[in-house]
Amino acid sequence: MPEIRFQIEWPDGSQAVCYSPSLIVKDYFTPDQSYALSDFVARSQAALTIASDRVKAKYGFPCGLALGQLQEIEATAAQYEGSLQRTVKVIRFIE
Repeated sequence: MPEIRFQIEWPDGSQAVCYSPSLIVKDYFTPDQSYALSDFVARSQAALTIASDRVKAKYGFPCGLALGQLQEIEATAAQYEGSLQRTVKVIRFIE
């Protein structure tokens, strides 16, 4: 299964590299595009859940790395809920 990473910029300018075990994230994100915080979280939830489900279909168990990445995204996003600047930029895909 082809895995991919995607680099993002949080509302405060800090950056992170996120993991997906599937290229499905390319269907949900566009490089150099900014997303409202809630939209970014929703897209992450959809894409990483599908990615984990694909691993489960192939190997019989969900992808702990994808689910862990999703939890990390959700936890970090929660820190910005009260922020005035609430967009997340997808910088690029790393293949």
